[in-house]
Amino acid sequence: MATTTLTKAEDRTAVGHAARIDHVSKSFGGPEGQQLVLDDITLDVAPGEFVTLLGASGCGKSTLLNLVAGLDRPTAGSIETPGGRPALMFQEHALFPWLTAGKNIELALRLRGVPKSDRRQEAERLLELVRLGGAYGKRVHELSGGMRQRVAMARALAQDSQLLLMDEPFAALDAITRDVLHDELTRIWRETNVSVLFVTHNVREAVRLAQRVVLLSSRPGRIAREWTVDIDQPRRIEDTAVAELSVEITEQLRGEIRRHGQH
Repeated sequence: MATTTLTKAEDRTAVGHAARIDHVSKSFGGPEGQQLVLDDITLDVAPGEFVTLLGASGCGKSTLLNLVAGLDRPTAGSIETPGGRPALMFQEHALFPWLTAGKNIELALRLRGVPKSDRRQEAERLLELVRLGGAYGKRVHELSGGMRQRVAMARALAQDSQLLLMDEPFAALDAITRDVLHDELTRIWRETNVSVLFVTHNVREAVRLAQRVVLLSSRPGRIAREWTVDIDQPRRIEDTAVAELSVEITEQLRGEIRRHGQH
């Protein structure tokens, strides 16, 4: 029987992982019966580690992220997040348009139990962390796409989780804004030591950001291969080492797509 365990740990270093995905499978019912989306996934994310999940569209990356977030339950296997419930950041910013940038962050702080008297100061600190100092009172429509994603990142960090789940958060942004936010995310990850599980279909993005890249096969999603990215940070997306590893991973990805008959 499948279980999803979301528990607090006093010492996450002693536990040894921020997330443990143990032989997880997921099926969905449909007109043609049960469809297997994920098949026997086993993966650990270490404390402070940055892992990217990479694969073709429909391979189950977002499904796996939702399972880790506790938004759904696996059909088989178990998931543990010893540091508590993870924070989740989507492709769309999902900010409340009737609230200011600061109030969007304060909402997450309120749900976390932060006293009202402390919320504004903490919201302003988080806005400074994402390089949006002075934007506390701005409405969502006054912010650019990149600024909205920065606020969404600050709101996710406001949950004070030890695991940040990111589902293609920069996919809708232009190349220059995405490049800037790659730098910002790397800086924030290094400053906060939060663990990150990041979903993308962009190979260079995966290599630029991660310490480890995990490639999922096409449906049903299985772990096809992993790479340790031994390239010093900060990285640039055009760096030779990033480009070379991206070529290798792209060839593997193409092979998985061909093997499963997808185009």
